[in-house]
Amino acid sequence: MAASFSNDDLAAIDAQLADTDRLLDANYPGDDGSRQPIHTVYVPADRFTPSLASEWGAQAAATADAHGGLERLGSLLGLEPELAAAVAPRVAEKLSAEPIEDLRLDFEDGYGNRGDEVEDADAVAAATAVAAAVSEGSAPPFIGIRFKCFEAPTRARSLRTLDLFVSTLASAGELPAGLVLTLPKVTTTAQVKAMDFAVSRLEEVHGLPAGRLRFEVQVETPQLILGPDGTSPVAQLPHVVPGRISALHYGTYDYSASLQISAEYQSMEHPVADFAKEVMQLAVAGTGIRLSDGSTNIVPVGDGVEDAWKLHGRLVRRSLERGYYQGWDLHPAQLPSRFTATYAFYRQGLPAAALRLHNYVERTEGAVMDEPATARALANFVLRGVQCGAVGAEEVAALAGVDLAQLTLLAHPRLAQSTGLAQSHPHAPQSASRN
Repeated sequence: MAASFSNDDLAAIDAQLADTDRLLDANYPGDDGSRQPIHTVYVPADRFTPSLASEWGAQAAATADAHGGLERLGSLLGLEPELAAAVAPRVAEKLSAEPIEDLRLDFEDGYGNRGDEVEDADAVAAATAVAAAVSEGSAPPFIGIRFKCFEAPTRARSLRTLDLFVSTLASAGELPAGLVLTLPKVTTTAQVKAMDFAVSRLEEVHGLPAGRLRFEVQVETPQLILGPDGTSPVAQLPHVVPGRISALHYGTYDYSASLQISAEYQSMEHPVADFAKEVMQLAVAGTGIRLSDGSTNIVPVGDGVEDAWKLHGRLVRRSLERGYYQGWDLHPAQLPSRFTATYAFYRQGLPAAALRLHNYVERTEGAVMDEPATARALANFVLRGVQCGAVGAEEVAALAGVDLAQLTLLAHPRLAQSTGLAQSHPHAPQSASRN
């Protein structure tokens, strides 16, 4: 049967959709497949030393030992004995080798207002210490600063701290690969545009490649979720500065307080928190911008260690189940519950996910007939587990029949197109769907 659409018809449709094609290519590139840290630790900027990460790891391990060990912690978090036994040695290794994945030297709430002379000196000292930690190999994979917000009373101070920190780092040599800058208490897209201008100028001054200085946006104000005109500014952020924002981080307590939630009920699981985080998920879907949940201020100290662990472990698990793969930690004793809950999440789900991946790759019929979008989600789940240390690549190969490169392409199929790896890895989906 002859086709009904002529070449002119097809060309007319292409012309009508040209703007849509450009929008999808430019603004919805999908995740780039790089590692996302599972947590961010915040410490006052003046307390950072190159040994801080190892000190936190030692304190975390000591707290776990004082309360019966990591396997007992697993049982406190509700893990079955076999799972607790499998998780404990991996958490012990993590606390020794990489206790902090992402560290933020805080010049905002955790630092306060100390006067310009003191903060100038601390900004330079912080950058010098970060450079030293990177040089000696003791820095976490991701590290950076949170400066003050861009509202009028703190704007000049914020920009000066940002300038001094980045300029000092740049003068010390190549910037850390995992450098992260955090802009807090954002209320409008104009503040994000101003941040884009600021980092663009720093790139020009220091001869850095355009786009080198990406930044996180903290979602801590209701005005960013719902603007005065009834639209959602947070949904506009990826598009007003395309490619510049690396992540959105939810701020538990500032956001809750702004909505008049009393202190007793401010929580990562309050309904207002869930609503904001669902909007954030919708806003960045397909853009490649990552998401992070906030923190709990109930820390494991004194007589309340085990109750705090139970709460923290439950909240970590809750975030993971809802697609928030990162969160904040504020105290060394939160590291054991963070890693135990996270590792259990991935190890518990590995057998079923790996089996479904194996069936998908081998085109084996099973009880679940997965399509490419689901296969991407399964592969992404497994890949995150490998990247954080919860599972080993050799386990994945044994269970799913794919190596790490194949797993990465299954999770992020657009990488196959951009890198030309599709031919060498025939199991990578050939769909152009956005990941």
